[in-house]
Amino acid sequence: MIYIPRGVCSRQIELEIENGLITHLEIYGGCNGNLQGITRLLLNRPAKEAADLLEGTRCGGKATSCPDQIAKAIRQCLAEQA
Repeated sequence: MIYIPRGVCSRQIELEIENGLITHLEIYGGCNGNLQGITRLLLNRPAKEAADLLEGTRCGGKATSCPDQIAKAIRQCLAEQA
């Protein structure tokens, strides 16, 4: 699925979840090194657990962040699969 983040520097999140695990995650835009690290940490991890960990993360004075937007993408993908 493709998710368009809001309120952050990243422009697009590509996400695939199979059997509850994150099997593909690619983030376009944003802080490249940080987002590559987050991607490596999340691949093959339980999607719900990842969303729980990332949700609510803030960036500076913003009410959201790239990790928070990843959590939203995960939750949307899980909801679409239900």
